[in-house]
Amino acid sequence: MHVTELVRALKPVTDVLVRCFGEPRTEAGVYAYPVPAELAGANPALTTLGVDLQIAQAVAGADVVHSHTWYANGAGHLASLLHGIPHVVTAHSLEPMRPWKAEQLGGGYRVSSWIERTAFENADAVIAVSRGMRSDILRAYPSLNEDRVSVVYNGIDLQQWKPVQDHDLVRRLGIDPDRPSVVFVGRITRQKGLPYLLRAAKQLPKDVQFVLCAGAPDTPEILAEVQAGVAELAASRSGVVWIDRLLSQHELSAVLSVATTFVCPSVYEPLGIVNLEAMACGVAVVGTATGGIPEVVDDGVTGRLVPIEQLQDGTGTPIDPDRFVRDLAATLIEVVSDPDTAKRYGAAGRDRAEMEFGWERIARQTQAIYDSLT
Repeated sequence: MHVTELVRALKPVTDVLVRCFGEPRTEAGVYAYPVPAELAGANPALTTLGVDLQIAQAVAGADVVHSHTWYANGAGHLASLLHGIPHVVTAHSLEPMRPWKAEQLGGGYRVSSWIERTAFENADAVIAVSRGMRSDILRAYPSLNEDRVSVVYNGIDLQQWKPVQDHDLVRRLGIDPDRPSVVFVGRITRQKGLPYLLRAAKQLPKDVQFVLCAGAPDTPEILAEVQAGVAELAASRSGVVWIDRLLSQHELSAVLSVATTFVCPSVYEPLGIVNLEAMACGVAVVGTATGGIPEVVDDGVTGRLVPIEQLQDGTGTPIDPDRFVRDLAATLIEVVSDPDTAKRYGAAGRDRAEMEFGWERIARQTQAIYDSLT
């Protein structure tokens, strides 16, 4: 999503070609590359490198190469070496901050970590999506010159993301628009804090719906843990709705727009575009006070922040999980029980999204970084 919107905003001021993973794309100037047949079935880290090699070769002729996530960092670094052009990295997450990925990738996690470290330490410029993310980058990669690390926030398309009133649609999804609701949207992964949220949801008032828009589990183990938590919650209350498919933008906007509050219980979140999506839809946000979330959610103005003390081992695990769950539950109850204040938070969130997170502003900041390198 970030790349799609950034490219759209950059095109009026610079020529942009996109080289990405997956099936062929229909958009002009977008080229996709499949996994080489010889690597079919290999560890995902190796299939990623196979695509990176193709992209690095194809970048010839560019003035700057800009990569996003470790998947593409290898292509960016190799293209920079091969073609003698500056490499810009945007950090959306960091491998050292996600050690649970070893459950998903096995030894491939060591490969992904090596790719990311090599790319960051050799990049001509590194863009962090929040000040919190910048601090994490410099802590994870202390050899980096801090002058090369800039902050450019994620953004939100305010024409596409806006309040949508479609009560018939949300009813078809199993949601009662006339009942208060807490809504979560995100992948089923350790960093999103879902197990803590499911425990906190047990304490919500009985009239409050709990809506979970969650899919794409990292591992069978985390999926099973979430399934068990949802089943236990549904056994004790009505209004538990789990939507495990990818919703269209219109569907998700409609779900967000009927929420009393959106919740982001992440234990690791460099910024959280989903918080911006909720704010753009005029919804109050309750988020963990970690990573870049405090730079998005203005506590007491656009929503509430939940305090958390975390282990510094890269996992983000709360030092006192029971206390975090209690604080999360109490904050959700506070917001969902005061719909008038929640509406004020939502309106202020929309205003903040318009002022701070528009893509034209982000494109100007990104272009200035390109210009400084060429």
